Amino acid sequence: MRRLKSAALTEFKAKDIFRASGLPLLGISNLRVENDRKKIREGTKLSPLLLVRDTRNGKVVIADGYHRLCAVYGFAEDALIPCKIV
Repeated sequence: MRRLKSAALTEFKAKDIFRASGLPLLGISNLRVENDRKKIREGTKLSPLLLVRDTRNGKVVIADGYHRLCAVYGFAEDALIPCKIV
């Protein structure tokens, strides 16, 4: 957590984060995803995603923000999402 707190803020496309994580997209029937989609429609800024590189398995672990990622992807897969990655 200490490394994530001090990490610089960067941006990645939603589709690239999904590809790197290997996780499935949650549908809009998920309540937490729908709540984040509502925030996006209202213009509320969402917190950056917290990502950890899993070099052993060649993936990215989404430490925080999976539901936010799914919400943004539902609007635009090419959307740039603020992230901190270590």
